Amino acid sequence: MIELHLATPPEVVNAGVGIHGVRRSRDVFRLPDLWQLHLYNYTAELTVDGTTYTVAPGFVSLTPAGASVQFDYLGRSEHLYAHFRPRLAGEPSHVPVVQDAGEAAPLLSGLLRSAIESSPSGSARTTAEIWTALWRIAELTPATTETGHPAVATAIAYIEANLAQPLTVPALARLAGVSHNHLTRLFQMETGSSVIAYLRQRRMTRARHLLVSSTLSIPAIATSVGIPDLQAFNKTCRRELGASPRAIRNAVAGAGVAG
Repeated sequence: MIELHLATPPEVVNAGVGIHGVRRSRDVFRLPDLWQLHLYNYTAELTVDGTTYTVAPGFVSLTPAGASVQFDYLGRSEHLYAHFRPRLAGEPSHVPVVQDAGEAAPLLSGLLRSAIESSPSGSARTTAEIWTALWRIAELTPATTETGHPAVATAIAYIEANLAQPLTVPALARLAGVSHNHLTRLFQMETGSSVIAYLRQRRMTRARHLLVSSTLSIPAIATSVGIPDLQAFNKTCRRELGASPRAIRNAVAGAGVAG
């Protein structure tokens, strides 16, 4: 978690659309006195001060000023971004470096695009749009994350940031510093669900969002939620969402035409 002060509007220095991964597959840099906000439309690895996160379409990241940043791209990669200075006033919010914006992603995209369109940066409207986006991002983090057992909070935070990666209960338990069985018991007590069921539910929630709200191909969506085998992805969609991926996407498209 990082501390982000939002009691007063930030100083927005720049906002725009970044396109990377065309000439080189890796960028390494640091912004000494500016925070970075990114909303992603691609899958890549982001390393911040030595900690690596997987980002995917609909993910959002916040990088504090002075942090060492490395991006490893898989190809042409486009994101929306803002560079800003928070004003140190009031109590800070505690926000993950990377999280899945889920159903809030289209709203965040709209706010950032509005901020970009209202450039030059520093205008009142640009500041207002970015400030609103930052508050929305701070509110994505469940309040229970800070109050629950640290092992469960650690496992959940890692799951949310790494849905595209292979994840196992033993690996999550090691990361959380407890035994496999202890994590299983704690997870059940705090969430009412097993670790595997929670992971499957989060993957399918994200898959449904991408099927409904994006034009990503179904294979790309399957990969971005950690189920690259299309047969397995189809089977899981049918079991968890009640229909095939294509049927879910077509139903929404059909509803849109009818409306």
